[in-house]
Formats: sequence, C-alpha cells, structure tokens
Amino acid sequence: MNRKKLRSIVFYLHRYIGFFVGLLLIVVGLTGSLLVFEQDFDHFMISQQYGHITPQQMQLSPESVVNTIEAKYPARGDFHLFRIYLPDTPSSPYVGQLSSTDVERTEVFVNPYTGKIIGERITDKTLIGMLLKLHVSLMAGQTGTVIVGIAAFLMCILTITGLVLWPGWRRLIAGFKIKLDAHPKRVNFDIHKVAGIITVVFLFFTGFTGFCWNFNDLTEPIIYAVTFTSKLSEPVSKPIPSKSTLGLTEQLKIADAALPGAVTKSIYFPSKPEDALQIRMKLPQENEEYGNSNVYLDQYSGEVLRVDNALKMPLGDRVLNSFTPLHYGTFGGLPTRILYVFVGLTPLVLFVTGFLMWWYRYRAKPSISDRLIELSQKL
Repeated sequence: MNRKKLRSIVFYLHRYIGFFVGLLLIVVGLTGSLLVFEQDFDHFMISQQYGHITPQQMQLSPESVVNTIEAKYPARGDFHLFRIYLPDTPSSPYVGQLSSTDVERTEVFVNPYTGKIIGERITDKTLIGMLLKLHVSLMAGQTGTVIVGIAAFLMCILTITGLVLWPGWRRLIAGFKIKLDAHPKRVNFDIHKVAGIITVVFLFFTGFTGFCWNFNDLTEPIIYAVTFTSKLSEPVSKPIPSKSTLGLTEQLKIADAALPGAVTKSIYFPSKPEDALQIRMKLPQENEEYGNSNVYLDQYSGEVLRVDNALKMPLGDRVLNSFTPLHYGTFGGLPTRILYVFVGLTPLVLFVTGFLMWWYRYRAKPSISDRLIELSQKL
C-alpha cells in the first residue's frame, strides 16, 4: 500500500468517526468544561443554599460529627453513613454521605463549630450531580456509560488520525497560522487545524482516561499487567466477639502516626464486619485535591493493615492515580484548569469546522445533472 492510499484511508477514517460521534463528543466536552471547576462551584452553591459558616477557634472532632449524623439518620438496611469529608477550609462544613437501596446518595452538611446540621440534599438531583451524570453516562445508566466510553475511545483515534493528517509537519510555523484575511474556506480550515493541534494531547488524555473509567473492569487489569504491577489485596478486619469497634478519635491518631505529615481529608466507614476503616489523607507534596494516600485500620483493634503513600505507590497505582488530574486538568493548578475549559469546547469547534470543510467539498462537486449536460455536450 503506497503512502497516498494510506493517507486517504486515514482521512476517511478521521472524517466519518468525527461525523459519527461528533455531536456526542460536543455534549461530553461542554459538560466537561463546566465540571472543571466542579468543587469551587459546588462549595459556592452550598454556602448560598445553607448559609455561610463563620470560622471560630475550635472545630468539633470528626467522631462528634459522626455521632450527630448517625443519631439523626440511623442505619437501616443499606442506608448508612459510608463516608465523611472533613472541612477543607475554615468556612467549609463537614459533609457526610449516606447511601440507600435506590443508589441515590444523600449528603448531610454539618457546621464544624456548632455541630448543627445545616442542610441535606440528594447528590444526583443537584446541578453538579446532573451534569456529572450527563457527562459520564448521558443520564442513561449503564448503557449510556458504555456509549460514552466507546465515544471516548473513538476520540483517541480521532486525535491520532488528526495528528497524522495535520498539514504543518512540512512547514511547522505555517501549521499554527490562521489567515483571517483569506477566503472563508481557508479560514475555516486554518481554525480546524490550529484548534486540533493545540489541544490534541489534552483531548487524547481526556478521552483515554474517560474510556478507562467507563470500562474500568476491562482496563484496570490491563494497566496492572502492562506495568508489571500486582494489585494490592483488600485489607480485612478481624471481628472480635462481644467487642465494639475502636473509637474514631483513637483511630485517627493511629493513622496520623502511620503517615506523618499527612492531613486527613475523608473517612470511609466499613459496611461489613470484616471491612477495614479507610482514612484518605493528603501529603504536602501531592497535587490531588483530596489526596491519594490511604491508611487502612482494623476497625476493632486499630491495627494498621496497610499504608498507601501516594508518593511511593507501585507504578500501576500511580498510573491510575494520574487519571483524575489528567482528566480534569488539575495537574498544573489554575492555569491548566482554565486551559481545560477551552479543551472541553474544542469538540464543538472541530465538529463545526469539520462539517463546513465537508460542505465546501460537497458543493464543489458537480451534480449528476451537470455531469449529464457535460457528457451530452461532448457527444
């Protein structure tokens, strides 16, 4: 197969994949742009809806807040407190998350100084919750998750084929120029090629990480295999007859000693007698907002079962931990987050300019009647 024919195949592959998933990628991209500042927007909405928290001298302990939540929302069936987020700023509340049999999560907000429950909400019914469901699954459950995952994979192919077709490889500087004074057809083409090349790496990684998340059961074992990493086994508590679980305050002291210098960000509570207590922490050198370090403790004895230092994790786990900053653009702080807002808009720009490129080609082709007239004139 000669080079020209191969390029032609790549061209048609790029065109028809773009037309096939273009509208879907626009929806995913636009919602992704809105979700880049998800946490900041959500914190603002919480303060507006439930009132601003005035910082005071001392915050209540997590154990005290847990007791308050469990007293108001006693466990029944699958409905129980499974996680609590500690305040990340002096004016932030404790956020307790409760699960239920209908898969909806209820969030409970507690003033960290007074212990008063200031509000509650169902996560999926918030604006952020709906945007997230639209972004991940088009609000279509598992079927939508599969569709978006496939679209994310096809976007990776689009970035690769676009990179192959990019006309700037021979004249690099010209490849980054947009001639605004040229014919609209040329301007449209220039916008397509420049927008594509500037965002190609970011689009590839957002597509790749999205695909891996939506097909986690398939991709996670592959990642561990190609990185020659063994997946760590789940820590297990040893239930002691007639003995209650160790107090949370004592457990947190043990966790602090197990991972010095780390700050506790959230706590995952065991749902079964044999489950471990998971305390998620953040080391000063970590960029992830909620940290990727964890301490697992036996819920009865307080024995340290496993310590995950995010800076010393096996390669496979570090690759998986890199997905969140790569997908949301948090790896470079505010500048990359702002950049990712525009990255999310790129599928719209590329689809519109790509469609116009096709339209210009379509209009340039003679119609069947024109061809017949031309043929009759020759005869």
